[in-house]
Amino acid sequence: MDLNLEIFSPVHQIKNQLFDEQGIKVFLKRDDLIHPIISGNKWRKLKYILKRAQSENKTHLVTFGGAYSNHLLATAAAAAKFGFKATGVVRGEEVNNDTLFLCRLHGMNLVFTDRESYRDKPALFDKYFGDDNNAFFIDEGGSSAEGAKGCSELMDELTEPYDHIFCACGTGTTAAGIINGIYQHKLNTQFNAVPVLKNGDFMRGEIDKFLNTPAHYELHTDYHFGGYGKTDERLIQFIKKFIVETGILIEPVYTGKMLYAIYDLAAKNYFKPGSRVLAIHSGGIWGLLGMKDKF
Repeated sequence: MDLNLEIFSPVHQIKNQLFDEQGIKVFLKRDDLIHPIISGNKWRKLKYILKRAQSENKTHLVTFGGAYSNHLLATAAAAAKFGFKATGVVRGEEVNNDTLFLCRLHGMNLVFTDRESYRDKPALFDKYFGDDNNAFFIDEGGSSAEGAKGCSELMDELTEPYDHIFCACGTGTTAAGIINGIYQHKLNTQFNAVPVLKNGDFMRGEIDKFLNTPAHYELHTDYHFGGYGKTDERLIQFIKKFIVETGILIEPVYTGKMLYAIYDLAAKNYFKPGSRVLAIHSGGIWGLLGMKDKF
């Protein structure tokens, strides 16, 4: 089977008085439009992982995530679309929610495990699937060299130059891929990573391990809003205002934090007048299902 999705990911300009006052132009790469569920960086990271599984004649995808993991849901949908069996190992006590309902609806089997055991994912894979020759290990979030390769292809699609590219960071795979793409195309573009986890300086090591060559980039670590999956009223109000003003859905875990960073940095005169800034919408809109009570 041909393991490809037709990529539809246009670039839209985001109009705002703040950007006009700063003399900058901000654009959004709409990776959320690639697929209703296998969207954004989820597909880019899975693409070559699935191709590797296929080349090794593996038919059972085994991956990992939290109870509201967009990666689990994307893997479930990709498995259904391309004819794989899928199992998701879920961190924490057994629960039922909208995300896991959709995973099951796509045929994914779910295995719940305690948080301590979850720390050693290879050991969990061996425990449950060591005797399954068809099983294929996919790390949490699709973190892998194959994932970075898929994300690097985003740069092949750009038709205009940008002074800055911004992306939210959870595992560092997407960031590394985009940086690799920037260097492959020999672009004079500054990459800006916005870690969504607290104390995000460690993300530099996660990014660097998937780089093809050492690279300079910026980490903006002040926009985690308390940590992964955490938020506060400032972020929620920003997201509600952004959606009303643009008609573009974003969520508080990844893209919302990254866009908040761009607006805040613009207000602090971070960008030179005339700068062109590209933000990457990494999909994951289904993450809103786990945050409904925040709105």
